[in-house]
Amino acid sequence: MELLTIHGAGDVRLDPYERPVAGPKDVVVRMKSVGICGSDLSYIRIGGIPPGNVTALGHEGAGEVMEVGAEVAGIAVGAPVIVNPMMTPGNIGSGGPEGAFTQELLVRGARLGESILPIPEGIPYDVAAMCEPLAVAMHGVNRAEVKPGDKVVVFGCGPIGLGMLLWLVDRGITDVVALDLSEERLERARALGVQAAFDPTRVDLRAELAKLHGEVPSYGRVGVGTDAFIDAAGAPNILSDVIMMAKFHSRMVITAAHMKPIEFPAGRMLTSEMTITTAMGYPTEMPEVIAAMPRLKDKIVAMISHRLPFRDVMKGLEIAATPASAKVMIEMED
Repeated sequence: MELLTIHGAGDVRLDPYERPVAGPKDVVVRMKSVGICGSDLSYIRIGGIPPGNVTALGHEGAGEVMEVGAEVAGIAVGAPVIVNPMMTPGNIGSGGPEGAFTQELLVRGARLGESILPIPEGIPYDVAAMCEPLAVAMHGVNRAEVKPGDKVVVFGCGPIGLGMLLWLVDRGITDVVALDLSEERLERARALGVQAAFDPTRVDLRAELAKLHGEVPSYGRVGVGTDAFIDAAGAPNILSDVIMMAKFHSRMVITAAHMKPIEFPAGRMLTSEMTITTAMGYPTEMPEVIAAMPRLKDKIVAMISHRLPFRDVMKGLEIAATPASAKVMIEMED
């Protein structure tokens, strides 16, 4: 077997791999589909988790159970499953000894409904493997505390941003603006049914949002009528730009990974009393995502821009780093 592994900054390899023997509390999943995540690319850039540590990659995976430990309850050989890496003791693909970019994945301390989740009937493995990024996206939307009638702006239409647009529209929020530099990604956003989608560097963003969402007076100044802003892009100017145009009691959620400190005009926040928070992972969202998959299958499929065999995973990493890509899915050969 093989395992995709980081050996240093910019140094990622497909190494020969011998899977550890499963214990009585473990299961082994024969991987079928694994998505490339933006965090995988970040881990490669910095040289592992933590930097300098040899790191196994892959945390967006689905496959078929091939081995079940004697003490594991409710999981059967042959079952199609999604792996929830946040619920694994080894933190699969994010610093632990195991990563999902391999033919056979050891899931230590496996528990049905926690680290191992059944795939609904009729859902293909590539759609099932979208569960992890869609759960990240749902958690970001949940943190924004939005409801029908609210006006929302999402910065970034990569896989996480597109997932956020999917959930916002699915929850009946019609005034959703999508922002990205890539026309290909903006087209995907439009296909999800957003109010508007455009490149913020080619327009006066504040003026455009004032047209779409109106304006609201606030302590002697005027803010745009947007209720919530979500940063899924990570550009250093986004926070300051939002603060300068935010209305009274608007909200901002940061889901993008900002690797460097950001300066922002905190004094301007005094007149808006806006709330800035963050969203990380998906503490409770995966079961809700899975329940929605049969209903949203076609829209989820449309979010997958590339499918490559495992032998071409290096090429997949290159594609995933381009702005034209959405989700790059790696299909594991039998």
